[in-house]
Amino acid sequence: MTAGPALSEPAAVSPSPDDPPYARRWWALGVLCLSLLIIVMANTALTVAAPDMTKDLGLTSSDLQWVIDGYTVPYAALMLLLGAIGDKYSRRGALVLGLLVFGGGAVAGSLVDSSTGVIAARAVMGVGAAMIMPATLSLLAATFPRAERARAIVIWTATAGLAIAAGPLVAGALLERHGWASTFLINVPVAALAIVGALTLVPPSKAARHDRIDYVGGLLSVLWIGALVYMIIQGPHFGWDAKAVTAAVVAGAGLLAFVLWELRHPRPVLDVRRFAHRGFAGSNLAVALFFLAVFGAFYYLTQHLQFVLGYNPLETGVRMLPLAGAVFVGSALTGYLTPRLGMKVTVTAGMVAGTVALALLTLVDAGSGYGDFVVPLVVLGLAIGLALSPCTDAIMGAFPESELGVGGAVNDTSLELGGSLGIAILGSVLAGSYSSHLSTAASGSKVPADALATAQDSVGAGYAVAQGVGDRAGELLAQAARAADPAQAAQLKAQAEGLAQGARQMADAVGASFSEAVAHTSLVGAVVLGVGTVLVGVLLPRRGR
Repeated sequence: MTAGPALSEPAAVSPSPDDPPYARRWWALGVLCLSLLIIVMANTALTVAAPDMTKDLGLTSSDLQWVIDGYTVPYAALMLLLGAIGDKYSRRGALVLGLLVFGGGAVAGSLVDSSTGVIAARAVMGVGAAMIMPATLSLLAATFPRAERARAIVIWTATAGLAIAAGPLVAGALLERHGWASTFLINVPVAALAIVGALTLVPPSKAARHDRIDYVGGLLSVLWIGALVYMIIQGPHFGWDAKAVTAAVVAGAGLLAFVLWELRHPRPVLDVRRFAHRGFAGSNLAVALFFLAVFGAFYYLTQHLQFVLGYNPLETGVRMLPLAGAVFVGSALTGYLTPRLGMKVTVTAGMVAGTVALALLTLVDAGSGYGDFVVPLVVLGLAIGLALSPCTDAIMGAFPESELGVGGAVNDTSLELGGSLGIAILGSVLAGSYSSHLSTAASGSKVPADALATAQDSVGAGYAVAQGVGDRAGELLAQAARAADPAQAAQLKAQAEGLAQGARQMADAVGASFSEAVAHTSLVGAVVLGVGTVLVGVLLPRRGR
């Protein structure tokens, strides 16, 4: 990516205490939040569109995983380099170009009719998101005076929390009347509106002084982050084959080379010495751990609502709204409490609340209804609102004006790595626990061994197997009704009754096994977040230090 007239613009630095603030800064924040909204929703909306896509395109489990994660790899890998390029040439230009690329990928995704095409389109959208995400934070920091920045970041983080819950709701509403392609196309008018808003309401911004970009360091960051995310996806889901092991080696070697290069370079793309500062390291760790827990929990909660409790996509989205509402309440609380108590208190309290939310989910069992999920969702939403905006504010505050795009990229990379780890680690625990419980629970269902193996692949596959056994029972009953020989009819009817009973037992076993897996996985998540809470509490400095 090179500089050019389309991206070059006059420098606009962060407002100083003596300068009047940009008059339309709150309108500009609305544009930045709208841009943030669609790139976060692009991930969460896909969770409810996945069943329709799988059926229509004939996706395998591997295909579906890469449809989801094809977005994540370029998104996480490219943010640091693209954030630095935006700082030097144009942050607003990076935002607009990212929206154009993202919208183009969304159009392509709606038109393709193969798994390869959808994965490629999602990857293009991920490249666009890698430009948009750091640009939103850097433009926010450059536009708002320091006294108002924390409040603006509270709104930014609340928007991210809203997008997590709103994605399934929007996708569910679209799927009521339209196909899965509509979940791609809905991004196009929103991206177009954001482009117009960016050009008319967001002020131009780039670093007043910026030395030559450290492209070697930037490319090393692409290498090690991309390899790490690929390993996180490939290993737990598809086994530690040569691809996953190679990715792990490349990630480790790339990280070592990146750190050594950045320590010796006079103008590094990221000064890794910042991680020696407790507040900076603790804030990044808190963001990563929080999104590990949130994305991991979201991954299995949406499946439980859809498959076990039987809600359709729209109903599932509606039932995630308590999370979104609680995020706004938590954000309002942290905006009031953090200036008075300090970020150590609010961040630690938020992480404790997140741990409690996951601990409450360990009580889920086969008899649990939606009411049993409301309190954990509300507590998790409050936790997100309490903890995330102080961390983001601290991370952005650690960077000078010339590196705001890099600061935004660091925050967002921590977020993406945490989310990827959450889905990989907790998803792997969920799959193993479900498979183990189902093997025990289905022992008396008389389901053939090959069908049971298929059912153990996922909760959706389990219910599909039960449905298939039930359909076979229906066919035998129809044959019994047509049979001329009473003895044959009685035999067919007996077989059908046995299969029908097996189908019911199988469905009950699938639901119970997945509920047990949710409880077990939540326990693992609570332990991880609880240990992380102690580490973050130790790292974050006391107020005033």
